[in-house]
Amino acid sequence: MNTYPSNVVRTQTGVIASNRTLRNTYFLLALTLLFSAVTAGVSMALQLPRPGVWLTLLGYFGLLFLTARFRNSGLGLAMVFALTGFMGYTLGPLLNAYLSLSNGPQLVMMALAGTGVTFLALSGYALVSRKDFSFMGSFLMVGILVAFFGGLGAYFFELSGLALAVSAMFVLLMAGLILYETSNIIHGGETNYVMATVTLYVAIYNLFASLLHLLGVFTNQE
Repeated sequence: MNTYPSNVVRTQTGVIASNRTLRNTYFLLALTLLFSAVTAGVSMALQLPRPGVWLTLLGYFGLLFLTARFRNSGLGLAMVFALTGFMGYTLGPLLNAYLSLSNGPQLVMMALAGTGVTFLALSGYALVSRKDFSFMGSFLMVGILVAFFGGLGAYFFELSGLALAVSAMFVLLMAGLILYETSNIIHGGETNYVMATVTLYVAIYNLFASLLHLLGVFTNQE
């Protein structure tokens, strides 16, 4: 009786597992984006104030920690929606501020379109090419830390030029993160769809916010 070599069986098992993780990730990502859009819409409709940098950081990192802590249980799913819902709430006041500009609706639609096209193009490239982008991990981690602290500096010292540079950095870094995480799922580096969803959601959120800032500056609306 013919039998498959053990390495072939392991490879097939890994492919099935990565495909399952990918499907679950994209399904959960779609749900969280929809939920985030709803909370952003509620925040906009109620004219809720911006939560401030400290509350935003506390809410984000606190919920991110809880998501990671319970990622292997049903509570982890609840934490994912709590996190993405909170981020949607923080987006509401930002969108209201841009929509109040003369060409605000056009700016928001351009940022949305740019985010969607970028995500689909990069994800599609990673899926079709099946290239391993794991080598980007260290660079992305360092780059995100630098951009994060640069953003805090720009906020507290009111440095508009630095804020613009940080937004440009985040566009590039989030594009790299989409490639990295999609590749990570495909090649079995990330097997937890909860954490994969959070990573891609954060990339999409930051990409959209950064594009919106850049478009606002370049159209002289800020």
